[in-house]
Amino acid sequence: MTTKLTAHFALEELTHTQHRELDNTPPPEVVANLQTTAARMEEVRRLLGGRVITVTSGYRSPALNRVVGGARTSAHLDGHAVDFNCYGFGSPKAVCRKIATSDVDFDQLIEEGSWVHISFAPKLRRQVLTKRQGGGYALGLEVAR
Repeated sequence: MTTKLTAHFALEELTHTQHRELDNTPPPEVVANLQTTAARMEEVRRLLGGRVITVTSGYRSPALNRVVGGARTSAHLDGHAVDFNCYGFGSPKAVCRKIATSDVDFDQLIEEGSWVHISFAPKLRRQVLTKRQGGGYALGLEVAR
């Protein structure tokens, strides 16, 4: 059974993991955050022309976050972050550029190379970063890779 959070995003999609050996069931307070995150992702979807968004990572339990090498303070832990692709729109850089120049509220937007990370943590700093090839992140969207 699918638990719809919004018209285009389901709880299962935002909690899916390839690490099936780990329990990635979110507690009730995280489910509430995921509902808000899904509503914000609907805004992103509309901004990208209603194109399909493929979520690769949403909520991560602490155990899952450790296994995938996530930051200790990751917004994924609270259900405030989504890693995704929108293949019909263009490259992750094009997606980031569209979001960064829009009025969509976000905390962090990161062009990760082959996917986009967006978080909607309560701060809403509108911080835009680009992952560097050698490691680390640069502030803003880098033009050359």
